[in-house]
Amino acid sequence: MKNIAVISHDAKKPFLAEFFKVHLKWISGVNIISTGRTAEYLEKNNIKVKHLSQGEYGGYNQITEMIKKGEIDLVIFFIDSSVQQPHHEDIKRLIDTCVSENIPLGTNYASAELLIIGLIKKDIASKVQK
Repeated sequence: MKNIAVISHDAKKPFLAEFFKVHLKWISGVNIISTGRTAEYLEKNNIKVKHLSQGEYGGYNQITEMIKKGEIDLVIFFIDSSVQQPHHEDIKRLIDTCVSENIPLGTNYASAELLIIGLIKKDIASKVQK
């Protein structure tokens, strides 16, 4: 596991920051790639990230393209289902790309945690097999 794309709607940003504070030791050595405002929020909480554009200004599309190129191993997108945004089609395209490219997608704290645990176990198993 090398690259995790991270996105969060505004109301879910505190939960995402808490997730990474609690689980950062689990994912040491991983690159966290994030859309603009989410990246800024995480950095304010002492979590190192690589910045992309804000979601509404192309960040979702940047992540979608990175997935298509095989550059993303996991997507964590804490979604606020009560939010309907004008750029919702970009979000739908990102989620559809995760599905079509077989990229794990965690949309809340519990699913993100299970995905991280699963990928850690997968990495350990692949090292044991070598």
